[in-house]
Amino acid sequence: MTAVVAVRTDLKAISDIHPQFAFRGVALMALISVIALTVTAGRYDFYGDELYFLSAGRRLDYTYADQGVVVPLFARIADLLAPGSITALRFPAVVMGVGAIVVAALIAYELRGSRRVQLLAAGTYATSYLLATQVALSTFSFDATLTAVIAWLFVRWVRTRQDRLIVIAGLVAALDMQVKWMIPLVWACLGLAVILCGPREILRRPALWVSTGILASSLIPILYWQSRHNWPQLAMGTIIGAEQDATGYGPIGFLPQWLGLAGLLGSLLIAVGFWGVFKQESLRPYRFIAVALVIMTTFVIITHGRPYYPTGFFPAMFALGALALWQYDRKRWMNLAMIPIVVTTVLTFIASLTVLPLPSSWRTPPENAIDLGFRSAFWGTTNWTRLVSAVDIGYDTLTPAEKAHAVIVAQGYWQAGAIEEFGGQYDLPATYSPSRGFGFFGPPPDSATSVIYVGLGTAEPDLRTRFDRVERVAQVDDPIGIPGIDRMVAVWKCQGPKQHWSVAWDSMTTLYFDLGLWHDPRATSRPTR
Repeated sequence: MTAVVAVRTDLKAISDIHPQFAFRGVALMALISVIALTVTAGRYDFYGDELYFLSAGRRLDYTYADQGVVVPLFARIADLLAPGSITALRFPAVVMGVGAIVVAALIAYELRGSRRVQLLAAGTYATSYLLATQVALSTFSFDATLTAVIAWLFVRWVRTRQDRLIVIAGLVAALDMQVKWMIPLVWACLGLAVILCGPREILRRPALWVSTGILASSLIPILYWQSRHNWPQLAMGTIIGAEQDATGYGPIGFLPQWLGLAGLLGSLLIAVGFWGVFKQESLRPYRFIAVALVIMTTFVIITHGRPYYPTGFFPAMFALGALALWQYDRKRWMNLAMIPIVVTTVLTFIASLTVLPLPSSWRTPPENAIDLGFRSAFWGTTNWTRLVSAVDIGYDTLTPAEKAHAVIVAQGYWQAGAIEEFGGQYDLPATYSPSRGFGFFGPPPDSATSVIYVGLGTAEPDLRTRFDRVERVAQVDDPIGIPGIDRMVAVWKCQGPKQHWSVAWDSMTTLYFDLGLWHDPRATSRPTR
């Protein structure tokens, strides 16, 4: 005799069943990524901004003209622990990139994705070109991961309704404010997205306004510094827009570059994620993530910003896309079509770590700003030592008496950073530059009467208006070099400044960074320090 027992199952209990976190798989993926990214971190020479961060780290301050203190602080730590090591300098960026892999898996876990879904989300970020570019030390390296953490905390709040998560998100945002000043825009986009599509309940939680107050409070020292230096960050938006137009085809080229950062598999998951948050009932509470990404991307395109600005939302979108794809009733051909997509994504990522940079013999001279962008991606920036060697040649033309009152002045902040980093072996004097954040480090002393000036060859007419005697003493002009590093570069011996440095510096400082390949009249504004 067979007994049939009717068992009543509570639907709410079923919905609350949560899969386990794929700890072993994610940990293994993170470990492999740390090893692979660390081993290959030094394949590119220093980037110009990395050299600037090293210089900024030697002049630690609570904030700077165009970014917070966090990245210069880590650059300083690396400089003290392992001077001259590119790998040590980039290791914090490696850790942040791998952290974003883990966050992608955590978001998939919060969405009640299975272990396979979690690994798909994490693996998509781990094989994206976004991760490959995140390894270079930059404000983006930290900002992208911290933004992803904020998205994770909001997603977790939707599931748990634990208000302390919102407060923690505010603390993370305040930390990110000390990295890159993009986080108020992220916070505003999240808020607008919640207003448009929910969950609007969060707007009634005091924790949200406490966290917003925490973020606002973190702006106070930055706004104080900016007010004392004539708000240079306000001018940077126009300059960055002009540079983006020059190097990346402007708004027209934004989306291809944006999707390129996501990679083939990532682009697919983003598309599926957008579909899922509007078509799948289980994902609708998280529509605000996709809407926030759309709002921020639209704003960045309109303002001619960098394609990587909104990518902090990518880990969340990868998680949403992975779950939506897994829940979709796929046909057999769809599963088969995923195989070449995954294989192509993995092979492309491996090639980005092993094949790049390309052999130097394959280099071609950059003739415009777009060429320079490709050159930097495929070959990096090289031959800094040639630039510094030319400066040393110019310095050796000074007499001992002239050297006693001599300084180095570089036209660009990249050049100034390179001279400080590689000039130790030449016993060069202090380096100054009126370029961008370097200009706010201060002018040479008024006692400096001899200057070795390095910059583009076109700088000479301006130098003759500022000094009694100007003599070109060296030049670097490799036909296949990079303008400003080892091409179109000259060194002058300048003597007899016509004004004291403390007076002249305000008219010299500029946020516009001239590489000789682009020019936009909007980008010539000079801040008053």
